[in-house]
Amino acid sequence: MTFALSILDQSPIVSGRDPGASIRETLALAQAADRLGYARYWLAEHHNSAAQAGTSPEILIAAIAATTSRIRIGSAGIMLPHYASLKVAEQFRVLEALAPGRIDLGLGRAPGSDGRTAFALNPDAARAADKFPQQVMELIGWTGDGLPATHPFAAIRAQPEVPTRPQIWILGSSDYGAQVAAHFGLPYCFAHFITDGQGAAEALALYRQTFRPGVLEQPYAAVAVAGLCAETEAEAWRLWRPREAWRLSRDRGIYLPLMNMDEAAAWTPTPDEEAAILRRRPRALVGTPEALFARLGALAEEIGAEEVAVLTPCPDTAGRARSVTLLAEAAGRAEARAAA
Repeated sequence: MTFALSILDQSPIVSGRDPGASIRETLALAQAADRLGYARYWLAEHHNSAAQAGTSPEILIAAIAATTSRIRIGSAGIMLPHYASLKVAEQFRVLEALAPGRIDLGLGRAPGSDGRTAFALNPDAARAADKFPQQVMELIGWTGDGLPATHPFAAIRAQPEVPTRPQIWILGSSDYGAQVAAHFGLPYCFAHFITDGQGAAEALALYRQTFRPGVLEQPYAAVAVAGLCAETEAEAWRLWRPREAWRLSRDRGIYLPLMNMDEAAAWTPTPDEEAAILRRRPRALVGTPEALFARLGALAEEIGAEEVAVLTPCPDTAGRARSVTLLAEAAGRAEARAAA
């Protein structure tokens, strides 16, 4: 099965490093992805986090759009319950005017933060998530041909009204998002990196089974995974070690910066932690470029995804960039072999 290859970026914060460097690294990596032929570059949204610096994907999208020429750029996602639908529509209309035909509006329902922070962003946060389908409908209207005539805001236009429109996606890690995407006929992306793949096949199957034509005539599914490659398997696992340590903390509800490489080399996990790492390793998408690309293709075929977006959380800037380059080169070699 052939599949499109994209990148998801959370702008990870690294221990001992200025969080602003994470934003600058995101810009540089997006420019590299543009040159390397990736299909799209998605920016995550997190708030009040010591682990991720990406709080405003819409601003990063504008910066990346100004310094790239081909790649699609989008949010993965805008956490919609924090915001008014009209304001989101206006932001992405402006982005579409800046980079016509290259903007994705990925939408999520989760807070991307703790409850207190969600309340600070929107005092009606406790009830806002229930309005998610209504807000999706409004965004389809305000980024498209307008709201239904019976809608109380039907006379309001989201400017600038340009010839092209952002592509709306629904993102999720459960059946809920799959059902919303299917109901509105939108593309859907499952967050495999959050669940370690649990529920991915079921969510994508439900999406396809319940899909009805809407914005799209046919379903289109993607999966977002965490993965990394290097010239050797040993080097790939060395670069992945900070992610393994971070994941242990996340499982305890603690979101820390990624260890830097020196800290990771000096880190000695407890026996229980080492056992947890070893249990997870067979599922980890880590290895040489050819091995990683083959596993991504197998995963896409297994769960029925047309596209794979790869999140590469690595504190080594050069190692992270090298992983992105090596994976694109492996994809190019595989494409050449298929065409021969």
